[in-house]
Amino acid sequence: MSSQVVNVVFAGLGGQGVLKASNILAQVAFASGKAVKKSELHGMSQRGGSVSSDVRFGEEVFSPMVPDGDADYLVVLTLEEVENNRRHLRREGVLVTPEAIAVDNLPHPRSLNIALLGVLSKHLPFSREAWLTAIRASLPEKVHEINVKAFDMGRSGQPTSADSPAMRG
Repeated sequence: MSSQVVNVVFAGLGGQGVLKASNILAQVAFASGKAVKKSELHGMSQRGGSVSSDVRFGEEVFSPMVPDGDADYLVVLTLEEVENNRRHLRREGVLVTPEAIAVDNLPHPRSLNIALLGVLSKHLPFSREAWLTAIRASLPEKVHEINVKAFDMGRSGQPTSADSPAMRG
């Protein structure tokens, strides 16, 4: 994974934390010495419309946009956006949806994006500490504990496994 470009697409609705999640991944990759490019498509995000953000990282990255069919990972914060964004995912890519975690057990409903980062983190070569540093740098101190719990919940893989339908394209 070190010499190739890794492509991640985040998708959801305005207000779900799509942009925050993509910013955190970009921070983690950059702090880990990777070249990083990022793009965002806001659409009608202010009104709950579709939002997507591409993050590309590797030794050398030229374009911020993930071409259709080239995403290694598609992280979708709401199931309604899966079909709208499936075209981004490569054939062997990994689809991460809210079904990958027990949403009812989240420490706070707004921490879903961070929990899904935890799920994604199991597939990427970055340490837990790198993730937590970026999460803490991106969020107000008063919500650090809640979001660390959400991240660890996603990272632990409980209660679903990597073989669940929510984890395969």
